[in-house]
Amino acid sequence: MSDRFLRACRREPVDCTPVWFMRQAGRYLAEYQEIRAGHSILEVCKTPELAVEVTLQPIRRFDLDAAIIFADILLPLEPMGLSLEFAAGEGPVIANPIRTAGDVAALGAVRPDADLGFVLESIRQARAALAGEVPLIGFAGAPFTLASYAIEGGGSRNYIETKRLMYRDPDAWHDLMGRLSDAVADFLAAQVAAGAQAVQLFDSWVGALSPDDYAEYASPYSQRIFSALAELGVPRIHFGTGANTLLPLMAAAGCDVIGLDWRIPLDEGWAAAGRDLAVQGNLDPVALFAPEQEIERRVLDIVKRADARPGHIFNLGHGILPETPPEAVGFVADLVHRATRRTG
Repeated sequence: MSDRFLRACRREPVDCTPVWFMRQAGRYLAEYQEIRAGHSILEVCKTPELAVEVTLQPIRRFDLDAAIIFADILLPLEPMGLSLEFAAGEGPVIANPIRTAGDVAALGAVRPDADLGFVLESIRQARAALAGEVPLIGFAGAPFTLASYAIEGGGSRNYIETKRLMYRDPDAWHDLMGRLSDAVADFLAAQVAAGAQAVQLFDSWVGALSPDDYAEYASPYSQRIFSALAELGVPRIHFGTGANTLLPLMAAAGCDVIGLDWRIPLDEGWAAAGRDLAVQGNLDPVALFAPEQEIERRVLDIVKRADARPGHIFNLGHGILPETPPEAVGFVADLVHRATRRTG
């Protein structure tokens, strides 16, 4: 097995910098579009054979150092009692959003084996299909991001309803966050038991918070999750977008790898998070639309900023966009490996 990715997560020497991409299995691939032509996103997530096929598609195409299971961060909200749909052109929509303490109290508990067993089965099948070629990453949404979706009923620009509940009824907020953090910790532990060799906590919307609000309303719950996973022996990745003012706090939550978006130079982000962590990132996803010469310049700048220190995992600063040229993905993976090859 190529263990570059796992070794880099542990800040151990590697023969070259490992590469994987968030949303590497997705709409930019024609073979993914063929599957989606006949199945909704939820159907693919809930059908292990389809989820495994989609997970493997980028591994077959590109020289990547890790696979990530195909699923969605919002899946745990369904067994809690929220109605989840993916509307065409709108993304996820929750028809019965949380707005009151009573709504929080009515939420059900998540039993990973019973309620999300399709994800666990996908992980088992994907591990078998990968046959040790590359490690498999499991993932979940962080409590703040899940809460934001659950309260807003979908994506948001200003998070008015989320912050309204947070500020006006902090008891209800902390009740919700406690429920979500327990559900996520149990779900990630179940993914590890099923065969995930690393896990990533996606806090996609946490950049909406100030450092003070993050410390009070979000950080304790991410910390609870990472503490629960500490004894499982797998790398724990913590990623947020627009979160550069939060990096020291996110690092203190207990992760092994901190993910950086593209809004901060990699060396500055690594210094802010702490050199005792590995770092993942951080090419702008839109850079993949540029000419190869410009892509190369940007990739090599990130590599230079990493300075061959143990613990750099090359990735984007967020997920691959649907219109991305597939050849650009392969170009970056090959370039990173070639530019960082260690000899001797």
